[in-house]
Amino acid sequence: MKTIAVIPARYASTRFPAKLLQDLGGKTVIQRTYEAAMETRLFDDVFVVTDSELIYDEITSKGGKAIMSKKEHESGSDRIAEAVADMDVDIVVNVQGDEPFMERDSLERLLSVFYTDDGKNVDLASLMIEINDTSEINNPNNVKVVTDQFGFALYFSRSPIPYQRDADFGAKYFKHIGVYAFRKQAIMDFSNLPVKSLEASEKLEQLRYLEFGKRIKMVKTSHMSIGIDTAEDLEKARKML
Repeated sequence: MKTIAVIPARYASTRFPAKLLQDLGGKTVIQRTYEAAMETRLFDDVFVVTDSELIYDEITSKGGKAIMSKKEHESGSDRIAEAVADMDVDIVVNVQGDEPFMERDSLERLLSVFYTDDGKNVDLASLMIEINDTSEINNPNNVKVVTDQFGFALYFSRSPIPYQRDADFGAKYFKHIGVYAFRKQAIMDFSNLPVKSLEASEKLEQLRYLEFGKRIKMVKTSHMSIGIDTAEDLEKARKML
């Protein structure tokens, strides 16, 4: 199967404008993310797809591959769908542009889902990590996911799910890590589907897949990455680097 990584990269950001062009140890955040994807050696090709000439020039000037979006998009998945529409690929991995600390083992296990899925029951796969800290569980910026007994996502929410009614029960909480691997057809289908009430309410594009019956296989990881959403996150990333 031909597998590529696509990094959707918007210039604008509500909480941290131009965050992808911020300096992270002598390189921009987006350049570090691109290089991290390349260094995994898991992909036949890696592209940044962007609405910004600044980001486009940042990648291409250093020998990387970038694609300019032809129109505005509501979500990263829509941006990727436009970019890969005419590509001959089987699996498309959506790597978040603000996740510069990519880890090969988790990505490898994510991709393995498709090599063992003979019946093609999986439309897309994504990562999750168990969290125990109450502040993390209650933080709406941390998206939580619950699955069925086979590891397929039942629901994603910014609220703590499941609700722990009985203190003796000991509920487990899993944070969704926004790295996706799609069958190409799944992401093309996504781009033609309307936004429905759940996605509009939670502002979570993965709910569009669930609302229209797509199956999302969740893969556990123990690797906690740093997503750069705020200036404080950038400082944490600099210390990690």
